[in-house]
Amino acid sequence: MIDVNGYRANVGIMLRNQSGKLLWARRIGQDAWQFPQGGIAANETPEEAMFRELREEIGLAPTDVEIVARTRDWLRYRLPRRLVRHHSKPVCIGQKQIWFMLNLTADESRVRFDLTEKPEFDFWRWIDYWSPLKEVVAFKRDVYKRALKEFEPYCRPGRR
Repeated sequence: MIDVNGYRANVGIMLRNQSGKLLWARRIGQDAWQFPQGGIAANETPEEAMFRELREEIGLAPTDVEIVARTRDWLRYRLPRRLVRHHSKPVCIGQKQIWFMLNLTADESRVRFDLTEKPEFDFWRWIDYWSPLKEVVAFKRDVYKRALKEFEPYCRPGRR
């Protein structure tokens, strides 16, 4: 779904383990790391899209996680000009995202990438809370920072 301003509706997922580390995934065949994310279909709520993307991208079911928080509003980023597909109609200039913070309640061995024909990721690791800001592609950095700041109160040590 692309809105009248050219932003594609999307969800982002931050998955936290019991130690407070976040799941960080490498895009298949690239040296590009990010949180799982994906589009919202016309008939889906953000929560439904999040659970679908969670299953498709990292193999987890709703019973493997608990929702800790979600962003209050859409967070937007623009794509660099070189990534805008001007031949698409409507033209997508960026993404607007609702982010979710999840706690992993299942064993981490349940994380897997082989549930779809075209996996997005080929490797994952646990990282410190603020580390994504140093590693994510520049055009997503502000959205990551805003989501991490919004979720920070829910992720302080000792808080589960």
